[in-house]
Amino acid sequence: MEAASKLEITSESLSPAKKIDWVESVFHWLFLISAMVGVISVITIGWFVFYEGIPAFKEAGIFNFLFGKEWLPPALYGISSMIVASLISTAGAVIIGVPVALLTAIFLAEIAPKWLADIVRPAVELLAGIPSVVYGFFGLIVIVPAIESIFNIPAGNTLLAGIIVLAIMILPTVITISETSIRALTPSYKAGALALGASHIYSIFNVLLPAARSGIYTGIALGIARAIGETMAIIMVMGNAPAMPGSLLEPARSLTANIAMEMSYATGIHASALYSTGIVLLTFIVLLNAGLLMLNRKRGH
Repeated sequence: MEAASKLEITSESLSPAKKIDWVESVFHWLFLISAMVGVISVITIGWFVFYEGIPAFKEAGIFNFLFGKEWLPPALYGISSMIVASLISTAGAVIIGVPVALLTAIFLAEIAPKWLADIVRPAVELLAGIPSVVYGFFGLIVIVPAIESIFNIPAGNTLLAGIIVLAIMILPTVITISETSIRALTPSYKAGALALGASHIYSIFNVLLPAARSGIYTGIALGIARAIGETMAIIMVMGNAPAMPGSLLEPARSLTANIAMEMSYATGIHASALYSTGIVLLTFIVLLNAGLLMLNRKRGH
């Protein structure tokens, strides 16, 4: 009798543990499936783009496709001018936008009083939510005429206009991630620097920024990805000429703009060439992420 009651008590005490194990198992598989959705999506998109783009590489030749200077479907498929335009516009946006974004992030995280930070931070977040077509309208109405009057040229739809618009567009991404990375540091970094006699500004640039560099690099990488993948605003302000730009004051066409402008009517090898352009864009993003991982790993060691 006593043994039976003990056995009953033991079984009752084990049932909640079994229930907890069952719940944990369900959530384990739920987390795993959710994680695999992203992996499967990337693999599926990559396979689809490569499957559709390979015929154009076979038809035109990889070398001629990447380094050819003339884009004249269905005869000529050369995207070197668009690669140059995309790289120059992205590099220019990074050169202009990243320093402004980093200084703004430092201001919000370390210098601004709370009342002022509470005004600037929502404005930055609102900047992130503005549609790209609105940036394009702003560039078309404000930046393009300004370039025309300053440089005395007939049309301001130039590579320089695209650079300025992209520099504005990457600001919220870099600012938000950089500020979060700086705020995530433990107070001991700054307190230790100040205790050793360092000034406030010296401790920011020589202690806090190096300590937060991983997050800052991530913000810059996402900003670069935003710039190189932007389409609508670039179409509106850059001029869309499929020719090699000789200077920043000439019109140009980016890789994304080329895809967006011609995909609606492209067929056959022409459509495949646009998918091949997507392969080039995807390769740039993969190389960017790989470089970021290697840089963070090297810095970590």
